[in-house]
Amino acid sequence: MKPPLLLIGQGSHDDNGSAEFGRFVHRLRCRLDQVAADVSGGYVSKVTPRLSDSVASLVARGHHRMVALSLSLAGETRIDADVLAAMAREHVRHPTLACDYGRPLGADPRVLALLAERLADAAAEVASLRLVPAAAAPFDDEPERIEVGETAVVLVGDGSTSPDTNADVHRVSRLFWETHAPEYMTVETAFVSLTPPGVPGGIERCRRLGAKRVIVVPYLLFAGGALDRVWAQAMAYAAGHPDLDVRCADVIGDCEGLADVVVERYEEALSGIAW
Repeated sequence: MKPPLLLIGQGSHDDNGSAEFGRFVHRLRCRLDQVAADVSGGYVSKVTPRLSDSVASLVARGHHRMVALSLSLAGETRIDADVLAAMAREHVRHPTLACDYGRPLGADPRVLALLAERLADAAAEVASLRLVPAAAAPFDDEPERIEVGETAVVLVGDGSTSPDTNADVHRVSRLFWETHAPEYMTVETAFVSLTPPGVPGGIERCRRLGAKRVIVVPYLLFAGGALDRVWAQAMAYAAGHPDLDVRCADVIGDCEGLADVVVERYEEALSGIAW
């Protein structure tokens, strides 16, 4: 039997975020059950499911070696210090525990492709709203047509006190623009909290560059409090700028595409591939 996979979340104070994390853990459990590998997951912060409870459960089931994978989009070459500190505490609680670490998700090309899907969904929703219903009055003004070249994208990261982590998000924005959204006017970077620019600042930059429409794309894995803040900040800005069409895309979310990346990271860790 292969060592279990331990998925580590950064924490969510929102029931929706915890529920989606739980659904994703279940998805991975179903996938890896085919290769006889157990899967569990927990949060570093004091929300359920807790990381300490998940580790204790795995140890109680006879597992003393596991693969830990941080579900973080920040960086590909380092593990978050909070995750390492949390696992160090688990090693103290369970001295026989051995742990291999999977490579963080980072700007994996498949993650960028999932972001592109969310952007395309938001753009398609805009297009569907432009269709005039058959019952509409013949004198109704048709909405102004806004071309994709007049549309900007704001990629919104979580925000950190670490300059390196924030720089990673800027790097992802550039990669995303060049590889998946070259037809758009620009892809700007913003953050939910902790560091500028915030969501309003990112949208404002697009407006000053001449954008007629801005689509806000959350660089977040799951729904929850961070996503709520992104949407709230975007809509608050839009309310004060009726001349600018502001739209919001969804998070990457619990999906098979994300599961593919995680399974690959798990297999890498088992094979001892250096990163």
